[in-house]
Amino acid sequence: MTYCAAIHVNDGLVFIADSRTNAGVDQVSTYSKMHEFGVPGERQFVLLSAGNLGTTQAVLASIRKDLEDADAEVSLATVSDLPSAAEYIGQLSLAEQRKYVTSGGHTAGFDPQVSFILGGQVAGREPGIYLIYPQGNYITTSQTTRFLQIGESKYGKPILDRIIRADTSLADAARCALVSMDSTMRSNLTVGPPIEVQIYTADRMSLGPRIVLADDHPYLREIRQGWDENIREAFKNMPPLRPSLFKSDDNS
Repeated sequence: MTYCAAIHVNDGLVFIADSRTNAGVDQVSTYSKMHEFGVPGERQFVLLSAGNLGTTQAVLASIRKDLEDADAEVSLATVSDLPSAAEYIGQLSLAEQRKYVTSGGHTAGFDPQVSFILGGQVAGREPGIYLIYPQGNYITTSQTTRFLQIGESKYGKPILDRIIRADTSLADAARCALVSMDSTMRSNLTVGPPIEVQIYTADRMSLGPRIVLADDHPYLREIRQGWDENIREAFKNMPPLRPSLFKSDDNS
């Protein structure tokens, strides 16, 4: 299983992904699900992936091939904006998946589907993030929902719902993403480290160093311990159940 998330705030973008892959309890390994492309000063893209590893690798190979081919009709070096980039990747993914679908609509004994989150910025355009579905279509964020998730999303969603707003700082968005990831790892052992984090500052047109955190990294331990302690304290400070709540309704 996989968990990846991207956050879009006024100051820029935050991306997070785990690195665990497994094909059963006895076949667990690590594989980066965060992929970076770009032209410094002109455009930057981060691509997160969840789903079939073979399809993912084929799509990545096609992206790199088109970037190297000066005659390619479309590539991440030529798209005019992020929606065009999302459309391009969606079509690459769909074409690769179709190779494994029979005329009757069945797959060859496995699921070739993959989902992506694409984020970044093209010079002269606003930064953004897009979720690309296996069917090739895509969605973006809204004013009220400033994040997108793929993979095992349910455990890490509540903290993002409560904390992330348009004016959240990049540093706080990154901390929130790490708590979201830790909550997911705690509830689903198929999601695991190393954890990769990338932060993109709006209009910078270059990516900073990628943060990679192993399970025993001191900062990840601090985040985990601090969240556990504070959430327990918050629970203790909640209003207690009052006896009146258990009284029967005379009118019932």
